[in-house]
Amino acid sequence: MSLVVYYIVLLGKFIIMDSSALIINNLTKTYSNGHKALHGIDLEIQHGDFFALLGPNGAGKSTTIGIITSLIKKTSGDISIYGIDIDKNFVKAKTFIGLVPQEINFNTFEPINEIIINQAGYYGVSREIAVPEAENLLKKLNLWDKKDQFSRKLSGGMQRRLMVARALIHKPKLLILDEPTAGADVEVRRLMWDYLKQLNDSGTTIILTTHYLEEAENLCKNIAIIDDGKILENSSMRSFLSKLKNEKFILYTEDKIPKDLSLNGHHFSLIDDNTIEVSVSIDSNINSLIHDLSTKNVKVKSLKNKTGRLEELFMRLVDKNEK
Repeated sequence: MSLVVYYIVLLGKFIIMDSSALIINNLTKTYSNGHKALHGIDLEIQHGDFFALLGPNGAGKSTTIGIITSLIKKTSGDISIYGIDIDKNFVKAKTFIGLVPQEINFNTFEPINEIIINQAGYYGVSREIAVPEAENLLKKLNLWDKKDQFSRKLSGGMQRRLMVARALIHKPKLLILDEPTAGADVEVRRLMWDYLKQLNDSGTTIILTTHYLEEAENLCKNIAIIDDGKILENSSMRSFLSKLKNEKFILYTEDKIPKDLSLNGHHFSLIDDNTIEVSVSIDSNINSLIHDLSTKNVKVKSLKNKTGRLEELFMRLVDKNEK
């Protein structure tokens, strides 16, 4: 167990806290129909991490989150949250957790300000403290002007932000986000990203599950990939992405691409007369490719990644596991 010692100036004494936000040991889950959803997974997430828990549908992500938050009963294994064993003292452990579930699950006929304030009461937060904190959260998430509206009148993106505010009202140390930007448009998604980065920078540990792999690549420091109830990858985001040796780009050209085009050291395929797909080594410079094309009288108008780096590696890993 990793321990960190903190000195509290006002009290003039030391306290010891577990630096691991979450530790999972040999966690299994078999449902009543015989389906084994988790096959003895192990996971450790440090305090202050921004952690991606990724996997295809049915991989075991939601089961894992459900067990952590006591919504699903485990078959075997151990879980501790900031050093608190959830089997021995879940009441204490849950005070450290804020959960944003995948499903919208609040009273849609209740004003959004009251949804936040009432949630605080479940954690013993007084109304005197909850009212200004609710205002603070709703302002940060651009919802304050809607505070008196019934939640059913909010857009899907606004409802997602409301769920984040509700999960944060008791100031949890660990925030678990299950598809937090599902159904949100690009602008709302970016706003959420910025806020979550600020939250993590301020010390909140975040666990993110998402099907938007670009989201995980941009936000997360560490990653675990689960499939068929088993952890396939558990590493830093940087080290995982470094496994990608080639990236695929789609290039759009102003000029018609010659049928007999050749490119030095690059595998490519023609999509149409003005579009080409090229595989580029990470050790190469994309500018050299563009220059090579220009010497052959092919001017590049624009380009994009065919897939993100994380998406490419994720698909390779999952496909390999299914074979």
